[in-house]
Amino acid sequence: MALDPALAAEIEASVAEGFADQVAHTQALVRFASLRGAEHACQDYVFGAFRARGYATEPFAMDRAAIAAHPGGSKIDERHSDAPIVVCHHRPQTETGRSLILQAHVDVVPVGPLDLWTHPPFDPVIEGDWLYGRGGGDMKAGHAANLFALDALARLGLQPAAAVTIQSVVEEESTGNGALATHLRGYRADAVLIPEPEDEKLVRANTGVLWFTVEVRGVPVHVREMGAGANAIDATYRVIGALRELEARWNAEKSEHRHFEAEDHPINLNIGRIEGGDWASSVPAWCRIDCRVALYPGVPAARAAAEIEAAVANFARTDPFLGNSPPRVAFNGFFAEGYVLEAGSEAEAVLGRAHERAMGTKLQSFMSPSYLDTRVHALYDRVPALCYGPSAQNIHGFDERVSLASVQRCTTAMALFVAEWCGTERRVG
Repeated sequence: MALDPALAAEIEASVAEGFADQVAHTQALVRFASLRGAEHACQDYVFGAFRARGYATEPFAMDRAAIAAHPGGSKIDERHSDAPIVVCHHRPQTETGRSLILQAHVDVVPVGPLDLWTHPPFDPVIEGDWLYGRGGGDMKAGHAANLFALDALARLGLQPAAAVTIQSVVEEESTGNGALATHLRGYRADAVLIPEPEDEKLVRANTGVLWFTVEVRGVPVHVREMGAGANAIDATYRVIGALRELEARWNAEKSEHRHFEAEDHPINLNIGRIEGGDWASSVPAWCRIDCRVALYPGVPAARAAAEIEAAVANFARTDPFLGNSPPRVAFNGFFAEGYVLEAGSEAEAVLGRAHERAMGTKLQSFMSPSYLDTRVHALYDRVPALCYGPSAQNIHGFDERVSLASVQRCTTAMALFVAEWCGTERRVG
C-alpha cells in the first residue's frame, strides 16, 4: 500500500528539519582519514553515533578463515584491514512490516598528491551546493543518510514496524570482505539498500572485479651492456599488451551479456601501479604491475582468473626472454563476481514511489562498471539489493565532492522508502 500523502509530507519536512545536523555529521565522518587499515577511529565514532540513539550496537572482527572458505571471499593479504565492522539493530514492538538492511562503508581510497587538491582532502569544506573531501561522495554522505533517514521518523515520534539493521563496513574499496562478513555473521533482511553515489539512479547490473599482480624478473647488467641483459620493465610493457588483447576479447563478448550490449567499453582493465628496478644506470632486474579488471555478471571469478593466467603464459611462450623467465601472476584483493538486479520486485516498486515523491521524476536504472557491496546480498542472500544514492563528482579523484541538495533528496526518498517498506509504529521513549 502506498504511503499516506500526509505522512509523506511530514517525513519530507522532518528530513529538512534535521538536514543541518546531517551535514555536520557527514563532515565529521569526512574528517577521519579512514584509509585502508586506518578505519578504527572512524568506526569508533560510528559506534558512538549508533549507541547515542539507543540502538543495540555491536562491533566485531572479520572472521578471515570463514571469508577464505566462502566462494565470494576475496583474497586476503597483509594489507587487509583489521578494523571492526560496526552494526546496530532496531527491533520493533510489533513486527508488521518487512525487514531491511541499510549498509555503507567508511573506507576511502588514497588521496594522491596533495597539491592537486583545492582543499585538504580530509577538510570537509562546503562551497555552494558542494561538500568537498575524500569519501564525502564515496560514501560518507550515504553513510550519514542511513542514520538520518531513521532520525527523520524518530523526530515524528515514529519508528519502523520491522527489524532494521544498519551496517558500517570496511574493505569495500579493496575486497568486499566487510559486507561478506556481515552475511557470514548471519544478518539477513527482506531487502537491502546501499546509498552509494549513483546520481539518484538505481543500479540494475554491476560488474565483478579482480585484482592481480604480474611480476617479471630480468637480468641486471650495466646499461652499456643492455644487449646482454633483459630489461624487466620493457618486458612488462609487452605483457601489458597481451592483457590489453584479453580485455579487447572480453569487450567483444558484450552482446552475450544482458544490460551490457549498448556499452562502448564495459570491461575495463586498469594498470593501477607499476614499480621496478633499483638504479637508473642498471638494467632493471624486476618489475611488478598491480592491475584491476572487471567481469560480466555470471562470469565466475575463478574462470576469469584462469583466463588471465593463460593469456600471460601463452604470450610469454612467444617472447624470446619471457619464454625462459615466465612472469608470475598472483591474485590479491578483489575476487568478486557481478550481479543483475532483476526488475519487478516489490522493494524496487516501493523505492520507485519514494523516489518519485522526493524527486518529481521516475526512477531510472543503469549498469555500473564497478564493484558494489550489493553483490553480497544479491548473490548470497538472494534478496532485492538496491544500490541508489546521491550525485557526486570526482570520486576516487581529486576534489571529490557531493551535492548537498541531492543528498537531501535521496535521504528523503530513503526515509519514505523505510516508512512504506517497513511500516511505522509509535516510538517508545
